[in-house]
Amino acid sequence: MSKFPKLLMATAIATVITTPVLAEKYGLGRTATQDEIAAWDRDVFPDGSNLPEGSGSVEVGEEVFVDNCAVCHGDFAEGVGNWPKLSGGADTLADEDPLKTVGSYWPYLSTTFDYVRRSMPFGAAQTLSDDDVYGIVAYILYSNDLVDDDFVLSKETFTSVKMPNSDGFVIDDRAATEYSNFTNRCMSDCKPAAVSITKTVVFPGDPNAGAEPLETQAAAPAPAPAVAEVAEVVPAAVTFDEELATKGAKVFKKCKACHKVGDKAKNGTGPILNGIWGRAAATTEGFKYSKAMLAAGDGGLVWTEDTLSGYLANPRKYLKGNKMSFSGLKKERDIAAVLEFLKSNSQ
Repeated sequence: MSKFPKLLMATAIATVITTPVLAEKYGLGRTATQDEIAAWDRDVFPDGSNLPEGSGSVEVGEEVFVDNCAVCHGDFAEGVGNWPKLSGGADTLADEDPLKTVGSYWPYLSTTFDYVRRSMPFGAAQTLSDDDVYGIVAYILYSNDLVDDDFVLSKETFTSVKMPNSDGFVIDDRAATEYSNFTNRCMSDCKPAAVSITKTVVFPGDPNAGAEPLETQAAAPAPAPAVAEVAEVVPAAVTFDEELATKGAKVFKKCKACHKVGDKAKNGTGPILNGIWGRAAATTEGFKYSKAMLAAGDGGLVWTEDTLSGYLANPRKYLKGNKMSFSGLKKERDIAAVLEFLKSNSQ
């Protein structure tokens, strides 16, 4: 046997015999004291107990998130590839395919804090300072529209955050309330004596109908309502600066994780943006908009140079409650370039 397998075997034996159960018997090691356990204990509970000292703002948290988390979770917590989405999914839990994120599904903020502090970033767990963890969690909350951009997370503000799904979980009491109903199984003669078949229902076209009277007659379908012809609306051509639009295509890379343009564009985390110029808000077919965006569209919001400029600069401030997780374009020249790019895709 080589030295390496022998070393592994010795290590395994030492690990077993130094556990608390065997340590005293073999005289190796000792049981950890309560103070030692407390020093290793990193658990954080829903009421905020056992939180560390420190704080972190949304603004600082965004920088830390981009540096440490965005490679997997996206700049705006929207997820990259098959890595988890941390934002979005509001009001989707009742859908056939719900989007479960920190904002839509997780009931306790302590779960988010504890997981980031204990396990992230991937491959370098527990290298973040407590201030960095506070900042990252604050930014995740902001990405889910749960706090404002000036929010600072700390021990003092932790319990002020109300998670949307905090009341969505219940205690599993099936063992006490339901299991007893399934212990006695009927294996034969299970039909109650009072149950019997008294009549067979047949329908038109049934070859077995014979001369029996029809119990149910299929109702004739109602005539389809007349559909008024709607004249096709041809949008007016939009002129744009081709050079500036080319620059805008580069800036638009910040948006491509959620929004698509072009002939093969499909709705994703965000709606496609083909033809957005001069269009009423919340009118992309097949996309599920937030209640805030639907209300804005119903209220007459139309995407023009002024409205798009304001929205792109700070989506949450411009339209509170919308689902867009992007914090906004900070440079006016980037906004102008993206506007020209959107114009070029509105022909």
